Amino acid sequence: MTLEEAAAQADELAQQGDERGLATLRQQWDEELEHAARDSDYRVRAHAYRAIAQFRFRQKLELVRRGLQDESPAARGSALIALEGLSRDHPGDVNSMRSMLHEIASNDANMAVRRLAIVCLKNGSAQRETILILNGMADDDEQEQDLRKTARAVAAALTKRSREK
Repeated sequence: MTLEEAAAQADELAQQGDERGLATLRQQWDEELEHAARDSDYRVRAHAYRAIAQFRFRQKLELVRRGLQDESPAARGSALIALEGLSRDHPGDVNSMRSMLHEIASNDANMAVRRLAIVCLKNGSAQRETILILNGMADDDEQEQDLRKTARAVAAALTKRSREK
């Protein structure tokens, strides 16, 4: 079985609520996942970061953090997808990486990676600084239209959440 197949199986177990089976699979693939995230091939690293989310492997958040700094846009994007998935019920994950996400959303050379960082920010707490950054991007005519649209939608969701408290 490959890491991708194991990750798909882990995702299936998680959806079924089989925590014991998922824990067993995590244990079996822990070292392989670590090794893959450090591989010289960006495609292997990208698969590893995606697998972290599929395994619901919250203990690998530091590995995800490292992935956000990867030289490959594909690996950075996969790390962002993993963070977004892991942080849906855990806003602290996004909050702990907020400054890094702000930097990626504002300055990454890859537009898809920037949009993914913005999407991740929606899972964090509604902080004023994040809302201001996102509104600035949404109002910047020099930004790509899709990026502006995403920034506007996430800023609106965070603003709404901040008012509900």
